[in-house]
This record gives sequence, structure tokens and C-alpha cells, in this order.
Amino acid sequence: MIQRHGRSSLELINRPSVLSWGAVVGKNEGEGPLKNEFDKIYYDSGASQETWEKSESFFQQHAFMEAIEKGSIHPHDIDIMFSGDLLNQCISSSFGLLEFNVPYLGQYGACSTMAQTLLLSGLFVNGEIADTAAAVTASHFCSAERQFRFPLEYGGQRTPTAQRTVTGGGCAIVGKHTEGKPYINAVHVGTMVDLGIKDANNMGAAMAPAAARSISDFILDTDTKPSDYDLILTGDLGEVGSKLLCELMLNDGIDIRKNHNDCGLLIYDREKQDVHAGGSGCGCAASVLCSHILNSISEGRLKNVIFAATGALMSPTSSQQGDSIPGICHIVNLKAE
Repeated sequence: MIQRHGRSSLELINRPSVLSWGAVVGKNEGEGPLKNEFDKIYYDSGASQETWEKSESFFQQHAFMEAIEKGSIHPHDIDIMFSGDLLNQCISSSFGLLEFNVPYLGQYGACSTMAQTLLLSGLFVNGEIADTAAAVTASHFCSAERQFRFPLEYGGQRTPTAQRTVTGGGCAIVGKHTEGKPYINAVHVGTMVDLGIKDANNMGAAMAPAAARSISDFILDTDTKPSDYDLILTGDLGEVGSKLLCELMLNDGIDIRKNHNDCGLLIYDREKQDVHAGGSGCGCAASVLCSHILNSISEGRLKNVIFAATGALMSPTSSQQGDSIPGICHIVNLKAE
């Protein structure tokens, strides 16, 4: 049922399908280039909740609700749910998804969480451990600022390399191979890479080396080349990380410049919106994948996609203690039926 290629690239022989997907976002994201592809835009980014953390839970909850409603799926039909977020102990996931009474495995992959949860959903369905699995994640600009940098009331100035954490969430429901649906062809479990970057306001630079390693390894493992893919999509490297990724790949003799893009560059209009180096956060890759990308695959505009979400494996404690920021990048290879 699984064909191993190299150390950690796995071909899923049963071709589990993405049955349905949903994406919900906040005001700033709803004013960006992808505004017509999101299922719902909440112009009150607080979503009428008491705290920013509860607002983030709201986006988790409603991304899941959109996905199951579009797929005419009842929560009781979901055998397992993989979800995670950026907050300590993944509280936006646990509190946001508690009421659905679905078997749950919490995840932490930082901004790579959408790829990590989708990868695990595909493996569980492909291995017949589950008939249906849900991959869910979200983030919120205000809760992330409070946890990782400074509360908004502080009025701190952001550096040009900083990225804006996306307020939004995405959910993908994975099931047995279904004709006409996008399917998971292969996955790659990333290896942590740490080149000593310590600047929490330059996560693109911290994550780019991990993205370069995972993409290089996956292409070599599967004996493919960049031109075989319609799109090589990274999670949220932003402007700085995307440039570094392409340079690092060229050093390995692999040129992805013609078909690479980044969720952090797609979600905002950087000429009109003040987002500095682009978007970031769990909700960045999740909301772009579960709208624009899966829509494009479903409609035949994209046929073979590398989705390589990236994460900075840091915490407030590690940053305050002066530690560097390890990066991770997991890959899900999605194809059109």
C-alpha cells in the first residue's frame, strides 16, 4: 500500500482523495487577491469572541464546518482528526474542535501544520486505519503577536523581513480514492534543519533551508524534475525566504524559479497591503491550499502540485533564551484525478 522512495518519501498506492475542503479568513485576507475563493470572510476578525485565542478557535471550528458541509459529511463519519496551531499546547485546536466529538490527535508543526496534518490523514486512509480523516489548522494575527512578539497595545514596529500572521483557517477531508477528486500521490516527512538563524522577525530565512532540503530530497527520491510539476508551492516563506529557497536550490543544481510560488506571497497584495515580507502562520498555507489550490486542482487548472508547507520550530521560551530557530518542511504531492 506504500512504496518507499529514499529515506522519507512515501508513494501512497491507494491514492486517497481530498473529498472536500473549506477555508475561512479575516478582514485583511479577505481584501487580498484570493478573496473570491474563500468560503467565508469575517470582517470582524475578533469573530465576536472574548479573546484573540478564542477567535483563533473560532476559525478552526468554522473551517472544519465549511469542509464537512460542502462534502455533506457528518462529524460522526470522521474517523480521526489531526489538528494543530501556534498557541501553547495547541489550545485553539482543542477548544475549537472539542464539541464535534471526533477522535483527535493534536499536532505541532508550526506553520507546516497543514502539510503535517494532511500527510498523516493521507497515510491513515491509505493504510486503511481510517476511512475518513480531517486535517485542520488555523492561526490569528493578534494571538500570534501576543505569544511570540508583543501585544498589539505595545505598538512595536515590525522589521521589513517580518511577515504578517494570517487570520484564518483551512480544513481538508481525506477519504478513499474517489473519481473526480484531487488525490494524494505521495508525501515526504521533512528533516529539521538549523543554520543558526535567531531573528524571530525573519522566519523566512530560518525556514528556507528546510524547504530546500525537503524539496531536493523529494525530487531526487521520486526521480522527477521541477518541470514535472505545475506548481511547487511553499507554505509561508514570504519574499525573503522564497528568494533564499531558489538560491539554495540552484546551489544543488535544481532550478524551481519558473514554477515556484509561496502561500505567503499569494494571500496578500503586497503593493496595497502593509504586510512587509508577506503572510505566515498555520492559517496561511491552510487557507490558500483549501481554497485556491484545491479549487484549481479540482477544476483541472493544476494537475501535479508539490505542497511544501514550512515551519519555524521555535517557542517564546527558546527565543528569549537566545536559541536559534530550527526549520521543518513537510511535502504532500497532490494530483488531479
